[in-house]
Amino acid sequence: MVKKASLFAVMFSLLFVGCQSGKTLFNGKNLDGWKIHGTEKWYVEEGVLVSESGPDKKYGYLATTDNYKNFEVTLEFKQEADGNSGVFIRSEIDGTKIAGWQIEVAPPNLHTGGIYESYGRGWLVKPSEEKEEALKYGEWNKLKIRVHGDRIISWLNGVEMVDFSDAKIGDANGKIALQIHDGGGIKVYWRNIKLKAL
Repeated sequence: MVKKASLFAVMFSLLFVGCQSGKTLFNGKNLDGWKIHGTEKWYVEEGVLVSESGPDKKYGYLATTDNYKNFEVTLEFKQEADGNSGVFIRSEIDGTKIAGWQIEVAPPNLHTGGIYESYGRGWLVKPSEEKEEALKYGEWNKLKIRVHGDRIISWLNGVEMVDFSDAKIGDANGKIALQIHDGGGIKVYWRNIKLKAL
């Protein structure tokens, strides 16, 4: 009986650890689990996801096919050229019109890690000025976003950028999406996109 109980405890612990470790959203090979919205370029090159402006120079999105409500997502990004992009949470997309909240990925001093509501209230919160220095432009950066209930917290390279709560966000559910800003000339690389349900 003791041996059976011990075996059960070990199996339960392994299952619990497995559930906590989360899942990989980008497999490093193709865009399985994602859908392209718009005419901008999304492709995989040497295990890295590349987002690049196309000839139309319009907004573009790469969104998960599944919805996610409460989660922690971690990823790495590297910007070239203009580098204006973002990570949307609890979002819905119709063509290239997106309803949701963007955790900004932008050039220096343009509020990477802040929260912007598209087709709504605009900027909800920006990082304080001294935190803008956390961005390593042209290098790999690590972004972590925690979304639970009505609260969003973002971290950039280990620095907490914003901690924001909002009832409208709390009521929503939807996709995680990566953005290419309009205007052309944008190129952003992504890798190690992982999600843990909360």
